Amino acid sequence: MSHSAGASTDTSASTGGDPTRRRWLLVGGALLLQFSIGAVYAWSVFSAELTDPAQFGLNKVEAALPFEVAIGMIFIGAYLGGRIQDRRGPRMVALVGGVVYSLGVLLAGLADTPGKLWLLVLGYGVISGFGLGFAYIVPIAMLLKWFPDKRGLITGLAVGGFGFGAVLTAPLAQWLIERNPDVPTRAFIPLGVAYLVMSVLGASVFRNPPTGYTVPGFEPATKAEASGAGADYTQGEALRTPQWYLLTAILTLNVVAGISLISQAKSSAQNIAGYNVALAATAVGVLAIFNGAGRIVWAAASDRIGRMPAFAVMLGLSGGGLLLLPHASNPVLFFVLAAIVYLCYGGGFGTMPATAGDYFGVSNAGAIYGLMLVGWSLGGVVGPLLASALITDGAPGTVYVPDFTTAYTTIGVITLAAVALTLVTKLPGRRAEATSST
Repeated sequence: MSHSAGASTDTSASTGGDPTRRRWLLVGGALLLQFSIGAVYAWSVFSAELTDPAQFGLNKVEAALPFEVAIGMIFIGAYLGGRIQDRRGPRMVALVGGVVYSLGVLLAGLADTPGKLWLLVLGYGVISGFGLGFAYIVPIAMLLKWFPDKRGLITGLAVGGFGFGAVLTAPLAQWLIERNPDVPTRAFIPLGVAYLVMSVLGASVFRNPPTGYTVPGFEPATKAEASGAGADYTQGEALRTPQWYLLTAILTLNVVAGISLISQAKSSAQNIAGYNVALAATAVGVLAIFNGAGRIVWAAASDRIGRMPAFAVMLGLSGGGLLLLPHASNPVLFFVLAAIVYLCYGGGFGTMPATAGDYFGVSNAGAIYGLMLVGWSLGGVVGPLLASALITDGAPGTVYVPDFTTAYTTIGVITLAAVALTLVTKLPGRRAEATSST
């Protein structure tokens, strides 16, 4: 496997012995970094406080703006971070991304009045979103190189940390807000400090494997991978293959399916299954665990059943779940179906990095998969917009009751149709040739 010359500054020196013994330390560092940046998904804790008339009194659009900007900035950060880490190594990029992310959160903590919404958008949205994306891609690309024998499982663990970040942060953020309810944004200051410590500690152990690194007892899937003989694609070469666009489309549609429910989960639980407000909020928190777990479960499963079969099952289950969801008036059935959709949503993020590694190699994984994350931003915008546009009024009456049937049925059908993409997506050019030659 080749590494760029610039990346050697963050590469372990070959000192003899088994270099794989230290690789699990890198997993621990990756989890610390991903826990901190994954806290971005705890935004709903803050948006509820910001729309409270007794506090900031923002409208729903204003309260959603910092989070939406942050998600939009992820792709820009991931694209640049991926390209730089392929050249300069993982440690420096991860450190810069973690520091920028934390500084953005700290800046958001200074937005202490409704008139400083611009500061909240700048800090939490633009700066933190960029830092998040800049750091997010690094542990994924790095661990693909350290774990050629467990690509699915290990990238699932890496992004699983991101999925669990909000689960861990949400109750802490709520506790901090309750300490100073008049200025809920003040909670960002201690959180920003905590994120800074976690991300710096995690990123400080990052490094690429030494030249000639191999895993004892592991036989590469292809002769080209074993010899490093040109099977890996550059970013430009990957973009000239139809496979890059097919994989990006699969990721985008998987995101659309999951995030359309995530964006309406609390209201859906109340209006479809009759959950009360408190129970619906609790259900949303528990469902977030399935988002994190799906990244590990499906990634590990893809090591056994194959990447495209795993995506076919994920898309099929998500589509079927969405078709049934509007009719799931039973609270238990509703939760089970929602959990399946959440599990498959997270699974896409856990499985796609390893898939990209299989299809294009890992030498330029940061740049190739970093650019592929445009599907995250596209799906993150299209899914909620499509769902909200297709929600209709329920039975006539004085109280507005949303009907989710049209929304979830339409998105469910689109998701089921996306299974066809997994059937036509094959290994590109020289990766397929290398496989057939073994």
